[in-house]
Amino acid sequence: MNPGVRPVVESNEKGMITNMGNITFLDKNGTFKMEKAQEYSYLYFPIASGTGLKSAVTPELSGDAKIDQNHFLLQPVSAEELHNTKSNRNFWCRLSDGSYFSAVGASALQQAKKFTKEAEDVTVEAGLMWQKVTRTDKEHGIKSEILSFVPVGEECEVMQVTLTNTGVNAVEFTPIAAIPIYGRSADNLRDHRHVTSLLHRAQVTDEGICVQPVLSFDERGHQRNFNSYYVAGVESDGKKPESFYPCVEDFIGEGGSFEVPEAVARLTDGCKSGDVVEGYEILGGLRFASKKLAVGESATYLVFLGVDVCDAQTPVLSEHAKAITKTVTEKFGNIAKLSKVFEETKAHWIAENNIAFHTGDVAFDNYMKWVSFQPVLRRIYGCSFLPHHDYGKGGRGWRDLWQDQLALLMMNPTSVGEMLLNNYCGVRMDGSNATIIGSKPGEFVADRNNITRVWMDHGLWPYMTTELYIQQTGDDSLLLKDAVYFKDKQVARGTGTDTEFDENQGTKQLTADGKVYEGSVLEHILLQNLTAFYEVGEHNHMRLRGADWNDALDMAPERGESVAFTAAYAGNLDDLANLLDHLEEAKGLKEVFLLKEMIPLICTDVKIYDDIAAKTALLSEYCANVKHTVSGKKETVKVAELVDVLRKMAQWLKEHIRKTEWLEEGWFNSYYDNNGRRVEGKQADGSVRMMLTGQVFTVMSGTATKEQAKAIADSADRYLYFPERGGYALNTDFHELKTDMGRMFGFAYGHKENGAVFSHMTTMFGNALYKRGLAKEGYKALDTLYRQAVDLQTSCIYPGIPEYFNDKGRGMYHYLTGAASWYLLTVLTEMFGIKGSFGELVLNPKLMKKQFDDNGKAGATSLFGGKMLQVVYHNADSAEAGQYKIESCTVDGASVESITAEDGSLHISAEQIAKLSTDKVHTVEVELKHN
Repeated sequence: MNPGVRPVVESNEKGMITNMGNITFLDKNGTFKMEKAQEYSYLYFPIASGTGLKSAVTPELSGDAKIDQNHFLLQPVSAEELHNTKSNRNFWCRLSDGSYFSAVGASALQQAKKFTKEAEDVTVEAGLMWQKVTRTDKEHGIKSEILSFVPVGEECEVMQVTLTNTGVNAVEFTPIAAIPIYGRSADNLRDHRHVTSLLHRAQVTDEGICVQPVLSFDERGHQRNFNSYYVAGVESDGKKPESFYPCVEDFIGEGGSFEVPEAVARLTDGCKSGDVVEGYEILGGLRFASKKLAVGESATYLVFLGVDVCDAQTPVLSEHAKAITKTVTEKFGNIAKLSKVFEETKAHWIAENNIAFHTGDVAFDNYMKWVSFQPVLRRIYGCSFLPHHDYGKGGRGWRDLWQDQLALLMMNPTSVGEMLLNNYCGVRMDGSNATIIGSKPGEFVADRNNITRVWMDHGLWPYMTTELYIQQTGDDSLLLKDAVYFKDKQVARGTGTDTEFDENQGTKQLTADGKVYEGSVLEHILLQNLTAFYEVGEHNHMRLRGADWNDALDMAPERGESVAFTAAYAGNLDDLANLLDHLEEAKGLKEVFLLKEMIPLICTDVKIYDDIAAKTALLSEYCANVKHTVSGKKETVKVAELVDVLRKMAQWLKEHIRKTEWLEEGWFNSYYDNNGRRVEGKQADGSVRMMLTGQVFTVMSGTATKEQAKAIADSADRYLYFPERGGYALNTDFHELKTDMGRMFGFAYGHKENGAVFSHMTTMFGNALYKRGLAKEGYKALDTLYRQAVDLQTSCIYPGIPEYFNDKGRGMYHYLTGAASWYLLTVLTEMFGIKGSFGELVLNPKLMKKQFDDNGKAGATSLFGGKMLQVVYHNADSAEAGQYKIESCTVDGASVESITAEDGSLHISAEQIAKLSTDKVHTVEVELKHN
């Protein structure tokens, strides 16, 4: 398909999108229809239960399904396999004249018709966790509709296949579902693929095929397996299949393939219920009775594929298999039952995604439904279980734990406090943290692989998330709650090994007398930020170590320094000082208790801040004192003294960066490489090197002055802004393979960390600009990302925000990205200005004039203080951001007591919010007036 003939995005005179080309939103919940889906590659869609089964489906029903790394129902696929593999979900129609076609478009003949006039038009309709694909086989006059979803809480994926005769004559066909069952660990794809098939024991039942490998193959120690994988199905009236194809090689035949299977082409005989197949690749092949459809008549088939998880000895396979397929078909196996389950599934995910926006751009409002849902997807899928995310073995990383909760704080903050407390259990005494996250809350796993990589930014995010929690909820008690510390053999911030550590003691830090040590959340926060303060390189900026947020800066462990995150930590220290100052003044918190060994880290002698050797020695001494056990003794620290030290540290860091890293070109240097050289600025050959990360955190932390922040925005526009591919690139092209900095410079420019438009950092840039009063510039960063994402002609993705846009503007690594949490946070708290301040509701909008609808209205609906609020701004004067102020405010039509702060924000007390009922949406109407 020539991309040039695809419909382009259209906008009105205000710049608001009115036509998205091949995508149309159908409601206010993000449901969309995409025409001509066959013209786009690499599309995939997530459908999951929320508790176990995680699937990915494409318009041709490629993609996989799994419980976890070791339990894949369908063959694991990465992005390239989406068009390479033939091992897809499929549903065949073999007509009475001997011809046949695939209802998912996966026959050799249908594939050969692509890019011709005979190509099938494919329409995808999708909502939160469900997809429906419609295609018409023009030759045979049969339209197929395949609805795919996973019922909430189930380990079963549903394929509801409806075939309709759209021709001019009656048509007779034999329907055959054909779904290859992989049924083992992803590791076995290249590790004993054939050998592991010899472990398969497949039982044919009345409703389908169930396979239970007898062993879980692992040469370090094979284990008995009692989990089963199945495909079952019935017609919509409950009628069962008449025969089965349980063996792949029998189904495809000698010389055949999944695109040209002999069983379909020649309608070969299948197996019957009760038959057993052992030692082969297994197929969920279900052949239903032949069907004759009159013109306009339809037939529906219900196919179920799933995993039966069982940790204990199961009954005899034949009986267990019968029970599995019978149970699933009885539960879902008629159209009335299944329709009810489908509606319940849709309602569940709509309720889960409870934030809504209203602007003059309906496409943006719906786009935000997908952005706000993406953090939910990442909690379910982790960072490994969608086609582009073909790395790792599931789960989330340390950074993900905290950033995903930013979105949760916007959507359902009541449960976040306990989650945050649990997360702090992953912090080590040296301020570093566990990197292997367990499946249970607060569970962290010791790293037995001697991987000592330390990401220097990891200590930053916990406090940022915790402060947001305190501001949104007013629950400052979290700071003084106790949590354990994580313990393994890694010590001294990954530079040493505790030879006394015994794995039998578990993963909790012990005192010298063998007791589990607990410290306050505040103590954890201080350790993370203070140890970072002292771990500096030769330019007195924090060492880069294994990397920072940019994982691909991984080749400068000795002399690399991150100026960018030194500024970020300065912001943390400043904010923490302000928080403690408030608690002392408002809550009477005069002193706190901290571990005796860490008291020297709270250094009142500012002269040491300039002394690199002294700082390094102080940190080394502290790490040595907590190498194996801690005393468990605590000392009293006055809050006023702690606040003073934190402010001095923050001020020193900011001044140091301003004095040493501001470039005459108009921005801050972000890094030093492993040769101790400054990375950015004008080079000897006249070229310019600039990186976005350092600009984000110097602006966000207040390190950059107001004038510097504006100069940074101008420089980013000049050197990093590429609107044709989504906005601000992560860096300019260095034209060098910098092996003294990181693998990113081995990537082709414009891809991933080397100069792609990285949504996460661009979004944080927008957030920083909004916070510093540069609303127009902040809006530009977010708006360009949005417009790129919904421009299907170039982004080639479903609605939502991807990890990055490449050099062609294509969206890559869709859905599972921390950018979504930050985008939602920025839109709600900065753009719409709806946020908390120690539990108070604060309103301070920074909406552009063009974002209001034709009636001058814009608003957002979200939870705050446990109450659902619909905030509506009225901009009758059509004033621009920065040119209006809040004139008045009502709640449910009644005046409300409020305080207007110096910055023009309106504050409504937590007590007034608490008086509101929980059984309705409360309308907060705000009148804006031109200054």
